[in-house]
Amino acid sequence: MTKSILITGAGGFIGGFLVEEALKRGYDTWAAVRSTTKRDFLQDERIHFIELDYEDQDRLEDTLRDHAGEWGKWDFIVHNLGVTKSTNYLDFERVNYGYLRNLVDALKNTDLAPEVFLMMSSLSVMGPGDEKTYRPIAPTDVPMPNTYYGVSKLKGEAYLQSLEGFPYTIFRCTGVYGPHERDYYLMIKSIKRGFDFSVGYDKQMLTFIYVKDLVTGVMDALEKGPLRKAYFISENKAYTQQEFRKIVCEELGKKFVIPITCPLWLVKMVCNVSEWVGKVTLKASTLNRDKFKILKQRNWLCDTSEAQCDFCFKPKYSLREGIREAIAWYREAGWL
Repeated sequence: MTKSILITGAGGFIGGFLVEEALKRGYDTWAAVRSTTKRDFLQDERIHFIELDYEDQDRLEDTLRDHAGEWGKWDFIVHNLGVTKSTNYLDFERVNYGYLRNLVDALKNTDLAPEVFLMMSSLSVMGPGDEKTYRPIAPTDVPMPNTYYGVSKLKGEAYLQSLEGFPYTIFRCTGVYGPHERDYYLMIKSIKRGFDFSVGYDKQMLTFIYVKDLVTGVMDALEKGPLRKAYFISENKAYTQQEFRKIVCEELGKKFVIPITCPLWLVKMVCNVSEWVGKVTLKASTLNRDKFKILKQRNWLCDTSEAQCDFCFKPKYSLREGIREAIAWYREAGWL
């Protein structure tokens, strides 16, 4: 019998790839979207769409009951919905924690909990790693987030972990890149124009995960069953900004780039001003006080051994291979 899956936040960068991978695996695939959600990368006619009101508990439960009455309950749910930037920090709490809790409560109240509920969290729940020895962040380390975003994600994790018997799995992802993504695209675009900006003078170790490796890992973990654990998800290697720049330059065919290192005090000032402008214009800015704490973090290494052991997680793409594929897409799409 065909398995069914619900993917929330399906209109986003990662969401589109989750939907694509679910369809490849033959799942009856449902994409939770809003009426205003762009569906540029949700064009496959096999996709079912559903609108969920995460702020109205009664309406949310009614929608779930109506769906189950006609189609049956979902076997898997990937909760990919979240806010990464906002003009109001309360939105992190409201969406990243509140919406997750409302959805989980609705599933419990209607007796429609899936076989596995997978939450897309973030490595940011851990806070700064060891910035002296650069020891990888370990699963046994105590989460100490230093951003509003990280705190909101950790609260969502803690709520799932507090529910006895609830079938959850949590993915704490590092920086996700690939086609359709815009933040790393801006870095690549800057390098193409001849400038590469880095933050701070101390050594910084960056980690990445190519989006296709991420969604493969998600589906593999779902098929393994409820693991009731949180996993770090990353390519098993770290890179300096110089190594990132070298890879991008070579894949772009760019021979000369001016590296510019911005002192932390200047980056902090730019982030503060950018956040203020965002609040005045009511447009969320990529650069803000929360983002500054992420930019200044020196150690993004993490131990992925538990994911390797529990569901054979092994990324196929190196950073070079992923960047090559992403650049090819950006060029074909007219972004570069």
